[in-house]
Amino acid sequence: METAKIAEPMAGDKLYQERARAALPLLVRQAHAGSPIRYGELAAELRMPNPRNLNYVLGSIGQAIKALSKQWRQEVPPIQCMVINKNTGLPGEGVGWFITDKEDFRKLPKAQQRRLVEAELHKVFRFPRWLDVLQAFGLEPVQVTYQDVVTRASTFQAGPESEEHRRLKEYVARRPRLLGLPGHLVGETEYPLPSGDTVDVLFGEQDEWVAAEVKSKLSPEADIVRGIFQCIKYRAVIEAYQASRGLPQGARSLLVLEDALPGDLVPLKNMLGVEVLDRVAPR
Repeated sequence: METAKIAEPMAGDKLYQERARAALPLLVRQAHAGSPIRYGELAAELRMPNPRNLNYVLGSIGQAIKALSKQWRQEVPPIQCMVINKNTGLPGEGVGWFITDKEDFRKLPKAQQRRLVEAELHKVFRFPRWLDVLQAFGLEPVQVTYQDVVTRASTFQAGPESEEHRRLKEYVARRPRLLGLPGHLVGETEYPLPSGDTVDVLFGEQDEWVAAEVKSKLSPEADIVRGIFQCIKYRAVIEAYQASRGLPQGARSLLVLEDALPGDLVPLKNMLGVEVLDRVAPR
């Protein structure tokens, strides 16, 4: 039996229902930002050690949304489908909320699966009543503001390259498996882009180019925030660069940190959909 059919709506005292009430405001935050969130990222924000346990949490949200749709006599999109698998970029059991025959869905090419999912996510992003949904369940929206640190990031001036940064950059370039890439690849450091930017490390020998912005343990919080925004820029510029060369467009960017990502920046990187690999210590 599917988890979605077993899980009960959010109004209850079971642990997964409590977590569902904590998760829904986070999903509304992501919907307003127009950015899906990975299972592991959502589990981390909820302080859940095992992301697999999110299936009951998301099933509970789905049941509550379904009941609210009947009450309002209006379709409320399945917001739980914004939680995606890191490797496939697709929702897990959440697919069942908008795909009638999951077996047929699994037989489709990945590109067609993504188009179906993107169409449903488009409904989630365009839905204008998410704050009303939270109010209907007696929940408060997530209050996040990063104005101060973003302002500091916009005026941050990096000095000469430190030995720590150079060492981390070269360490990442020689270890593609850190980024989930085949071991035979070697990254190019200080790769120049036509925008005038240089990427710390670029792996460009596969269908999906992977750009890594690295920050050593010496980087302050403002520089880390700057790195988050640099990742967004690099992905867009690289895909435009690929198009200009007649290549298929496919780029992934991530921020690599020598230290742990500061906890107060976790919601920001999740809102903006930036992948972060932290605690990478050169050896």
